[in-house]
Amino acid sequence: MVEIRTRWRTFAWIAIVVSDAGFLLWGAMAALLPQYLLGPGGRPILPAGYEGFTHGSWTELVAWSPPTAAFMTMLFRLFGTLCAVFGFLAVLIAAKPFRRGERWAWWALLVGNTLAYGAPMTYDRLVHAIGPFEMTEYLGIALVYLALAVTAPFLRRAD
Repeated sequence: MVEIRTRWRTFAWIAIVVSDAGFLLWGAMAALLPQYLLGPGGRPILPAGYEGFTHGSWTELVAWSPPTAAFMTMLFRLFGTLCAVFGFLAVLIAAKPFRRGERWAWWALLVGNTLAYGAPMTYDRLVHAIGPFEMTEYLGIALVYLALAVTAPFLRRAD
């Protein structure tokens, strides 16, 4: 029984590290190169999101009010930075304390991933910008939840 639990814990911490490393990379891309972060239809996510939400043209916005477009880009970059920071911290927590079976780490990863993945997933839905790349968010959170489900500290039995 202990060997099976050890295998599940190994699967779990690796799954969370992979998911949250992907989240970190997405956040870094959003922060550093948002114009290359693709959304639905292979278009950059920021213009696709703007157009999906407002039904206006990003190109027209840039021409009409460059400061407004620059402000929106800055906000998106900050959002990406927050995602990258969360991903980095989650990888650290999964690789050490969670891997060792510390209860607080399990709860931190549950709450943190729920909120962190929830933000971009909500953005994508609100701006009608869900494409194949955005589906990786759903895959990532599903993998995290599966990993947390098989390692839930309140389901442990005494050996």
